[in-house]
Amino acid sequence: MSESNSALYQVVVNHELQYSIWPAGRDLPAGWTAEGVSGTREACLAHIEEIWTDMRPLSLRLRMAQEVGS
Repeated sequence: MSESNSALYQVVVNHELQYSIWPAGRDLPAGWTAEGVSGTREACLAHIEEIWTDMRPLSLRLRMAQEVGS
C-alpha cells in the first residue's frame, strides 16, 4: 500500500526528546506527545532534521554532562 502525498502527519516527541512523525488524526502511542508541527511527511521530516541536532537520548546527555561536571 502506498502513502498518499496528501496525507498529513504531525511531529511527535517522547520523554527522551527523540522525534518522529505520526499520522495526523490518529491517537498517539503511549509515551509520545504532539510537538506542534504538522503537514506533509516531507515537511515534518524536514522540521525534525532542523531541530533534532543531537540524536543522543536525553538521559544519556544528562549522564554525560554529570560525568563531566564530577
